[in-house]
Amino acid sequence: MKPTTIILSLVAAALAGVAVVCVSAENDALNKYAELQEKTTNDLRIARNAATAASLKAAESEVKAKAAAKDAESAAAKVTAAADAHKKTDDDYAAAKDALAKNATKIAELEKARSESAARVNELTAEVAKLRDGSEVREANAKSKKAETDLEAASAALREANSKMAEIEKTFATLTEENNRLKARSREIGSGSTPDHRPL
Repeated sequence: MKPTTIILSLVAAALAGVAVVCVSAENDALNKYAELQEKTTNDLRIARNAATAASLKAAESEVKAKAAAKDAESAAAKVTAAADAHKKTDDDYAAAKDALAKNATKIAELEKARSESAARVNELTAEVAKLRDGSEVREANAKSKKAETDLEAASAALREANSKMAEIEKTFATLTEENNRLKARSREIGSGSTPDHRPL
């Protein structure tokens, strides 16, 4: 063989080898690119899933935060209501205590009134018993009869006194008339007139 042919053969073989190597490298590169693309796609999908999960978790956390804020507001309102209820309870307790003291005083007054009423009932019972016994009625009748007797005696004495008074007034009138007649007679005698021979 000619050296030129040998050289060309070697060059051709070398080019063929290079071509094979290039084709092999390109195939490897394509395979690696496909692998990298698939891995990138998977990583991107995983990242998107993670981002979606994080977004959902953040939204859930925000919902929970809003719920917690609302619960805190409700709890604050409950605390305020409880404080108001406690104050009202204190006021009601004070009012009830005051009413209890007043009721205790009223009960004491009622007990005293009841005792006095019981004593008065006992007195009335004793008086009723006496009235049923009749002793006071008999005593009252006796006093009434005595009063009537005394009144009749006083009336008789008054009538007698009036009668005596009438006699005294009549006698006094007679004496007055006689005294006047005597005075007139004395004047006539002193003046020399005709004496009055009327009987004394």
